[in-house]
This record gives sequence, structure tokens and C-alpha cells, in this order.
Amino acid sequence: MEFRHLLVPTDGSRLSRKTIRLAVRLASSLGARLSAVYVIPEGVPTLFTGAKLYGSGVLSAQVRQAIRRAAGKALDVAQRDAAAAGVRCTGVHPLAPQPWRAIVDTARKRRCDLIVMGSHGRSGLPAVLLGSETTKVLAHSKVPVLVCR
Repeated sequence: MEFRHLLVPTDGSRLSRKTIRLAVRLASSLGARLSAVYVIPEGVPTLFTGAKLYGSGVLSAQVRQAIRRAAGKALDVAQRDAAAAGVRCTGVHPLAPQPWRAIVDTARKRRCDLIVMGSHGRSGLPAVLLGSETTKVLAHSKVPVLVCR
């Protein structure tokens, strides 16, 4: 199988930055291009009110702008690392209630042939409460997934 277009999801975390570096090295060695995705949560219920978190009026314009800036900053990391390695990279930041679904949809829409993503390795109660976006991507993606820790 030949990989020509890799997708790397990022949340701006240290693990995401590590995964981006790996994805860039892999893309460079394969002569592939890279797409980076930062999913902005939309319609996520808050713990205390049940209200929708993003885009519902619950958050102020300043907070929504801060979320967009965080997305831009995380995507800039991927684009800078890729540019330094001579790899073409584009970034997208869709709004979605389920990040895993946005990752799978982005891979399909952009015709990516490999998803390179990190896993925080949560287990026990944190995994149950927070869920695992990586596990959900693995379960639903038709595109191969390389999981990094």
C-alpha cells in the first residue's frame, strides 16, 4: 500500500505535537502530503447546564475567538514543521459535536490514505467518562490508522 496523503489530528497537546513530528517525518520519507485537522467542539453539552458549549450563545464571543485562536496555533505548528521538512501541509478546523466523526469525515473528504494520531492512553474511569476519540476513529474509519503514544 502506498501512502500519499496523511491526516494528522491535533488538539494542541504535547502528545499532538509529538505525533505531528512523526507524521511529518513519515510524509517526508514517503513523498506524501499532509493535512492537519483541529476539531472545534460544537454542540457539546456542558456538565452543569446541559446547554450547548460552542455556537449556542453560552460562550461569549471572546471565548469562541480564543478557541479559534487555539485551533490556529495548533495547526500552525503542523504547517511550520511540515514546511521545515519540505512537506506540503494544509490545515482545517471543522466545527463538530463528535471529534472522531469529524476526523473520519475529513480523511474521507480529503482522500487521505492514512490517519496518524496520538492516544493519551487513558484507562479506567477517565476512559469511560472522557471516551477515546482514537478508539472511535479506529472503530469507524475505513482509512488505516497509525496510533502514536
